[in-house]
Amino acid sequence: MSLLFSPLLQASFLIILVSFKCIFPFLESAALNLETDKQALISFRSQISSESPYSPTSWDQKSSPCNWTGVACNRFGHRVVGLNLSSLGLSGSISPYIGNLSFLHSLELQNNQLTGTLPDEICNLSGLRFLNLSSNSLRGTIPSNVSKLTELRVLDISMNQITGRFPEELTSLANIQILNLGRNLLWGNIPPSIANLSTLEDLILGTNTLSGIIPRDLSRLRNLKVLDLTINNLSGTVPATIYNMSSLVNLALASNLLWGKIPSDVGVTLPNLLVFNFCINKFTGTIPGSLHNLTNIKVIRMAHNLLEGTVPPGLGNLPLLEMYNIGCNRIVSSENSALGPLGFLISLTNSTRLKFLAIDGNLLQGVIPESVGNLSKDLSKLYMGDNRIYGTIPASIGHLSSLTLLNLSYNSITGEIPTEIGQLENLQMLGLAGNRIAGRIPDSLGNLQKLNQIDLSGNELMGRIPTAFGNFHSLLSMDLSSNKLNGTIPREILNLPSLSMIFNLSNNFLNGSLLQEIGLLESVVTIDLSNNRLSGDIPSSLRNCKSLEEFYMARNSFSGPIPSTLGEIKGLETLDLSYNHLSGSIPLELGKLKALMSLNLAFNDLEGVVPCDGIFSNLSRVQLEGNPKLSLHLACQNARDRGRTLIKVCVVISIMATLALCFSIGSLFYIRRSKAKIALSSSLIKEHHQLVSYHELRQATGNFNEQNLIGNGSFGSVYKGCLGDDSVVAIKVLDIKQVGFEKSFLAECEALRSVRHRNLVKLITSCSSVDFKNEEFLALVYEFLGNGSLKDWIKGKRKKENGGGLNLVERLNVVIDIASAIDYLHHDCDVPVVHCDLKPSNILLDEDLTAKVGDFGLARLLMEKAGDQTSISSTHVLKGSIGYIPPEYGLGVKPSIAGDAYSFGVLLLELFTGKSPIDDNLMGEQNLVGWVQSAFPAKLLQVLDPELLLLMDILVHDGRPISPELQQECVITILGVGLSCTAGSPDSRINIRNALRKLQDTRGSLLNHVPTMKASKSQNNHGY
Repeated sequence: MSLLFSPLLQASFLIILVSFKCIFPFLESAALNLETDKQALISFRSQISSESPYSPTSWDQKSSPCNWTGVACNRFGHRVVGLNLSSLGLSGSISPYIGNLSFLHSLELQNNQLTGTLPDEICNLSGLRFLNLSSNSLRGTIPSNVSKLTELRVLDISMNQITGRFPEELTSLANIQILNLGRNLLWGNIPPSIANLSTLEDLILGTNTLSGIIPRDLSRLRNLKVLDLTINNLSGTVPATIYNMSSLVNLALASNLLWGKIPSDVGVTLPNLLVFNFCINKFTGTIPGSLHNLTNIKVIRMAHNLLEGTVPPGLGNLPLLEMYNIGCNRIVSSENSALGPLGFLISLTNSTRLKFLAIDGNLLQGVIPESVGNLSKDLSKLYMGDNRIYGTIPASIGHLSSLTLLNLSYNSITGEIPTEIGQLENLQMLGLAGNRIAGRIPDSLGNLQKLNQIDLSGNELMGRIPTAFGNFHSLLSMDLSSNKLNGTIPREILNLPSLSMIFNLSNNFLNGSLLQEIGLLESVVTIDLSNNRLSGDIPSSLRNCKSLEEFYMARNSFSGPIPSTLGEIKGLETLDLSYNHLSGSIPLELGKLKALMSLNLAFNDLEGVVPCDGIFSNLSRVQLEGNPKLSLHLACQNARDRGRTLIKVCVVISIMATLALCFSIGSLFYIRRSKAKIALSSSLIKEHHQLVSYHELRQATGNFNEQNLIGNGSFGSVYKGCLGDDSVVAIKVLDIKQVGFEKSFLAECEALRSVRHRNLVKLITSCSSVDFKNEEFLALVYEFLGNGSLKDWIKGKRKKENGGGLNLVERLNVVIDIASAIDYLHHDCDVPVVHCDLKPSNILLDEDLTAKVGDFGLARLLMEKAGDQTSISSTHVLKGSIGYIPPEYGLGVKPSIAGDAYSFGVLLLELFTGKSPIDDNLMGEQNLVGWVQSAFPAKLLQVLDPELLLLMDILVHDGRPISPELQQECVITILGVGLSCTAGSPDSRINIRNALRKLQDTRGSLLNHVPTMKASKSQNNHGY
């Protein structure tokens, strides 16, 4: 038998052997390729970290990568085809070795904390179909070779910090279906070639800084369902072709600069629409009634436009509607509606899924229908404020059990607050301010334990404040001001530690004493108890209100001394204790409050001497009238007396010098009268004006007519005037009632006496006289600059003839002009001068937009030099304006050229961001410097003035366009100079001369079209 089958067995063995030899190279190759993938993944892991037990840090290198968390291999286990590490808290950067996973089809790294740039090698993944890197902190630009990802179906890199112009290379992705670049820093125009993406279904570019017009070619995208261009700088009208894209389900164009009328048949041409978002634009016309025929629509948003007319009928046809927002337009009530002026609210009762309803900020009038309580049980936010609604609040409103916000403020509502509002147990914000609501505040409001903001101000409420308000354990802000409330302040509402914004009970009839429990409000920022009938002592426990910034107790009957413990509230900025019966002396501790900007102690019974420290060193910010027993400190008075003596000496010397000058001019006329007599006379008169009289200035300004008033400064008013020789001048009239006016006058005269520079406002002459009331009159006469102050340009109050603002070159010229003037004052004067008050309102522009520095009322001459810093020769109090003062001045450091450099840096940042250093919108406690610092350099486009960004696309110099890319590189350098000037330590700041050179070099590079310092992006935060 064995002999019989032996040949057969031998043949089988040979076949198996041959097959194994053929398969072995394939197995060997597969193992090698998987090892390549494994090494790429290990390299990827080496650059990231995570605390998640499922992160790549748990990968076992001894096992196959196909067994690792988040790794998927093909069915043969030969290659890695998927990597999903989303939502694992990964930090670090994406390794370029990711490009070695050549069989990868899907890469999902979204919702992590990855930083760094997108590696170019990621575009080597030619088979990649799904790429999601959203919700990270990736920066840099989209790789230029992205067009190599020809198989890509989904590209989502939203919610990162990706910069650069919208890459036209993306328009080569022929198979792309979803393109989501939203919430990044992309800029420039949307290229028309994007219409080549014939397979595109979702185009999401919202929350960038894209500009220009919406390409009309987008209508070629026949499969497009989602078009989201919200929160950009797009302008012009919406192309009519967009309204004919019948496949659109979501059309979102909110927060742009779009205008024009919305077609009335938009609901017909876009039959599949579920989301229609046109908020915050400049659309005119009426609300398209055809939108109310889209029975499946979920969101209609047209708030903050210029829409007029009435709410069209048909709202009852929208059963799936979740949001209806037409707030802040010019919508009026329908007089012919069978359901009444606000009858459309009744129609909305059919929308059983409605969650958000806003009709506020319009011209609607009428009575709120009782059926408002039949609106959707899911309704969460109801905005009806700032209209002309009258009548009472229907009790049925208590049926809206899901309400978290109810705002009926600023209408003409009467009646009482319905007790049924207390049934809205989910309510977080209640706004009924600015109506004519009367009666008592119902105790039932105390049931609203989730409330964090209540505003009942500006009504006719009476009675006591309910003790039940002590149940508001989540309350952040309470405003019951301007009512007729009486009784004492309940102890219960003083025990609300969550109060961190406003506690306002002013303008009522509250009486009794202020309890010590007021000190439990440790987090509140503003307390206003003014204009009541409160009495007794001011509680010393106020020292515990550590976050307090504004404290108003004026027009009450408080008595006793001012507690010295107020000096422990370090952040206090405003304190008003006027019109009370306070006695004793002013606590010295108040002079130690460095943040205190305004102090009103007027009309009390205070006595003793006024301190000299802190805010008392500038009595223009302190009101003390009505305290006859108070006296100024002798040393302070002696200083003022010396100032008055000095000013008299200065005036006498000025008059004598003028007489001597006149004598010299007369002699010169006599000697050279046979030559150019008339021409010489004219020249000298222009160069050396004589002192002018009060009468001449009164005539020049039309008796100081308010129509000629062009501004107010720290120590007086500025008028435009025309002197007898027809020269137009700016006349600064000093307010002699302001404490320190003499010092301001002397400082300005002394600082400008011998300085001459093209970027300094020229002082022509002065006037020291008496007015028609026989009172002292002092004035300074300057050249007139017709383009106003830089502040006006930053705030948009001034525009060029074409209606535009300052472009990049013009802003750069302005800061170079300013730096040139300050450099001259610091380094080229016989005695260096420190300005002490650099800010946009003190910078004036002439007809050619040349900037000139003015207002030397706080200037100081510098006598001592120590190393690289020049400091003033004697001690001085804090000088300057809030936001521009360097931090060391607050610690008592003398004014210096380093202080001027800081102020210049803040001014530069303000000019290029459009943000004031004390802007309320800056995040948290962050100031302007910190805000720009946090964005430098990767997020700079987020902090630039939006108007400046718009002008970048159309900037032309000498007939040649300057690319936005080049402009943005220059902006990095410019803001880097600003940050270098605003370093916290004076020794760390660059001086004005170095700043000027860097700015001049940047301008040269910009105007010569030479690529600027790209290396600055990779250097430190200041760029130097």
